Amino acid sequence: MGFTKAELEGYRDATVPDLIGPGCKLLFVGINPGLWTAATGAHFARRGNRFWPALFRAGIIERPIDPSDGMAPEDSAYVISRGIGISNLAPRATARADELTTDELRSGAETLEKLVADNQVRVVAVAGITAYRAAFDRRKAAVGRQPEDLAGAQLWVVPNPSGLNAHDTVESLAAAYSQVGTAAGVMVPG
Repeated sequence: MGFTKAELEGYRDATVPDLIGPGCKLLFVGINPGLWTAATGAHFARRGNRFWPALFRAGIIERPIDPSDGMAPEDSAYVISRGIGISNLAPRATARADELTTDELRSGAETLEKLVADNQVRVVAVAGITAYRAAFDRRKAAVGRQPEDLAGAQLWVVPNPSGLNAHDTVESLAAAYSQVGTAAGVMVPG
């Protein structure tokens, strides 16, 4: 499946439902949906996004997942069965995260806290230090485990898998993701 630039623009400000189910142990939190994600309805769907390859390499999932044409129902069910969920700080789709306002990110942090509490999540991994700093008003925060919890869950900041974050590789992302996977107890046995 491919989209023209004009078709993708038609998804600006659209939302994508959270991928979360009962027993969510590890909740990955993106900044907001990109236009490709909104068009396909699948989180981290843009070709070249390193999220899914990094989860596989980290040992959080046992098989590759490619949602670039949309998430297959069996893939969604598999992710949920592994105790993994996905949400976003800001719900509206944009071409770039820098199109969001600080108020949107802060509001998203409040919404996220309720989602985490309602689902009794063990570990929250926010993908993106800049968005985390703005959303939680923690200007000096660093990547890794945060000193405070969020609604009883360990709070981590991990690198953003977007291709715009050029200094991280699938390998470095996998290393960071394996830390949160281990903390949440969702690593593939073996």
